[in-house]
Amino acid sequence: QVQLVESGGGLVQPGGSLRLSCAASSRILNIYATGWFRQAPGKQRELVATITSVGSTNYADSVKGRFTISRDTSKNTVYLQMNSLKPEDTAIYYCKAGPYSDLRDGYWGQGTQVTVSS
Repeated sequence: QVQLVESGGGLVQPGGSLRLSCAASSRILNIYATGWFRQAPGKQRELVATITSVGSTNYADSVKGRFTISRDTSKNTVYLQMNSLKPEDTAIYYCKAGPYSDLRDGYWGQGTQVTVSS
């Protein structure tokens, strides 16, 4: 069983930055793909960014150029650096890890709230 714990969420003004962290309970980053999803109130959960076991990345069009996904395999941790934040980025952000690059199956974290507001 893999456990994922997110941290780093909070309240930030438009244009600001946050870095989310996702710590895994075991050494899975060299085996599993990991990624970030988000769910805003009243909306479906959507994929934000993914990173494969070999380090290839993919982003939703809405965050390209603003968000960066990265990982530190020595710390079993995946990060999401979010810059130039907009109010529409407000959501609960979830980490997921799984054996497929599209993360169609896998383990979820509990989520961390990100609120972008002045």
